[in-house]
Amino acid sequence: MTTWHIILIASAATLALKLAGHLVPAGFLERERPARIADLLTVALLAALIAVQTLGVGQAIVVDARVPAVIVAAALYALRVPFVIVVAVAAAVAAGIRALV
Repeated sequence: MTTWHIILIASAATLALKLAGHLVPAGFLERERPARIADLLTVALLAALIAVQTLGVGQAIVVDARVPAVIVAAALYALRVPFVIVVAVAAAVAAGIRALV
């Protein structure tokens, strides 16, 4: 099996999953439990993306200047600081730590 076979099979599987999503009745998705699962799944996927982008470099886990920057950003966001300021302060923290190291 070549790489192109794998790409074609993965593309067909993705298309089948997307089409199956359109076949689910709208009434099912409007019920309380599926709506709650969809909301929680979105938060879980975003948290996983943040963790991978913060701690992952290739196949290794690396703790560098990004970790304190994310912690500072989370604290400022919890204090309801405007998002632009959160990003600027987190970038300054990461830059300051990288300048010291």
